[in-house]
Amino acid sequence: MSTTLSPEKAKQSLISDLSSEGFELVGFMDANDTGKMTSALSEFIDAGYHGSMQWMEDTQERRAAPTVLWEDAKTIILAAMVYSPDNDYDPLHATTLDDRATISCYAHNRDYHDVIKGKLKQVAGRFVAKTGAEVKVFIDTAPVMEKPLAQKAGLGWQGKHTNLVSRQIGSWFFIGSIFTDMDLPLDDAETDHCGSCRACLDCCPTNAFPSAYRLDARRCISYLTIEHAGPIDIEFRKPMGNRIYGCDDCLAVCPWNKFATKAREAKLQAREDLKSPPLAALLQLDDTAFRKMFAGSPVKRIGRNRFIRNCLVAAGNSSDQELLPLIKTHLNDPDNVVRGTAVWALAQHVNKDEFSVLYETYYPTESDQSVCQEWMTALETTGLEL
Repeated sequence: MSTTLSPEKAKQSLISDLSSEGFELVGFMDANDTGKMTSALSEFIDAGYHGSMQWMEDTQERRAAPTVLWEDAKTIILAAMVYSPDNDYDPLHATTLDDRATISCYAHNRDYHDVIKGKLKQVAGRFVAKTGAEVKVFIDTAPVMEKPLAQKAGLGWQGKHTNLVSRQIGSWFFIGSIFTDMDLPLDDAETDHCGSCRACLDCCPTNAFPSAYRLDARRCISYLTIEHAGPIDIEFRKPMGNRIYGCDDCLAVCPWNKFATKAREAKLQAREDLKSPPLAALLQLDDTAFRKMFAGSPVKRIGRNRFIRNCLVAAGNSSDQELLPLIKTHLNDPDNVVRGTAVWALAQHVNKDEFSVLYETYYPTESDQSVCQEWMTALETTGLEL
């Protein structure tokens, strides 16, 4: 590797370039400084907190040590880009809107994977041209533990909700990384500034935190609505409220977000139609309409069926009786999970006699065992005796 820049000037060049591309924070860490990352990841997986995310277990070795991903890496540059909610949008208030759905703020516009990776590649390419160094760019689709790495690079600390928190910009931000084989000056790791605050732990609708700094993803609404593919356990349906894609509660209550800044990147600024969209409109989306509405959005990756499943849970939690005809249409849906969730949603709205009519109409022709079980469970809910 040959370079025309000193390590210090190369670092300052990267900071300046990343800032011009919309990154608010930049930090540098030793690629070989993994500290306690290995044990923390092992504890998470051994406890089964990763749920059905088998890929986390399969990539455990690579996640625990960045140099397993690339043995020539010397320095890791971590960069943060803000996506904070607009001033006119309150994520907590949005969860109280009875006929509306709540989508996590990070998914209110373009897929951040595409936005951030594209910008990091541009910066990395210019860095290579200036220094002759070799680089690799990673975002969270790669087995990189961005949050503990970012803490070591001084961007922030992992709060009690396990998300990264910054004293400068709060916690509404994405993280990406550039690995390089060039030794660059390092930054000091950030220390914990949560103190005695428990706001994030106490606000969680599904009690997903067994203790401070530990997340049981199996109970987390973000996991349930995005990663989990099957029926959502009945225990979590009511607490989900109207949250149909992700959950922002633990971020929204964090007092450090009083320092949150507005998203500079236009592609991450919220689309108006994704701020509390009407449940009635969402329940009518077929696959084509779903793909059109969420083209370029991270929501698209969960697919129409999982999305409608989530919307049906929200509809079951709504008091809006005008949603009933839309819920009923999904009793004929081709997808078993959608049909089963529609059964549950209807049972939250109708009385015993009304449910009896629905049962006699649809149950005899139902062939899927899981949907049949939803009917039987709903019968108990409504107090109907066969």
